[in-house]
Amino acid sequence: MNNKEIKKWKILLIDFTVFAVLLAFDQFTKYLAIIKLKGEQSFPIIDGVLEFQYLENRGSAFGMLQNQKFFILFVGAIFLAVIIFFLLKLPANTRFCPIHILLSIVIAGGIGNMIDRIRFDYVVDFISFILIDYPIFNVADCYIVCATIALFILLLFVYKEKDLEFLNFKQNKYREVK
Repeated sequence: MNNKEIKKWKILLIDFTVFAVLLAFDQFTKYLAIIKLKGEQSFPIIDGVLEFQYLENRGSAFGMLQNQKFFILFVGAIFLAVIIFFLLKLPANTRFCPIHILLSIVIAGGIGNMIDRIRFDYVVDFISFILIDYPIFNVADCYIVCATIALFILLLFVYKEKDLEFLNFKQNKYREVK
């Protein structure tokens, strides 16, 4: 293996570590929600603002697509495959470390919710932001939303089109030089 390949494997190992730690934390919080909150009254964290409240979400985001388990899993698997493909295509360059980490966070959130859907036929949600009557969510949802927003900002304001040329499917070596 050359140095470039070794560096790529090291970065992917960091990605996997981030993914594994976050996935374990997500599953642990959902386990706690099941044993401490299921069948109980909501538990206020900040009165009138934030509380823990157990909910079995059989839909996707915001409760849409209720009882469409296989469709949601299928779409989720496609999104995860695209994200993993993108992650593997990223150059082994420290400039792209933030994207590596953020994609690992999105993967952890997506797989965390997929595990619930496969195990229970629903996703365990338990964080309720009642101040604005926001839908109940979980830690995996936080991973996905926060990392996606950060990725969006990075891709809009930090990385330029030239930085992302590695995603180009066209083979430059076969183009005519004019």
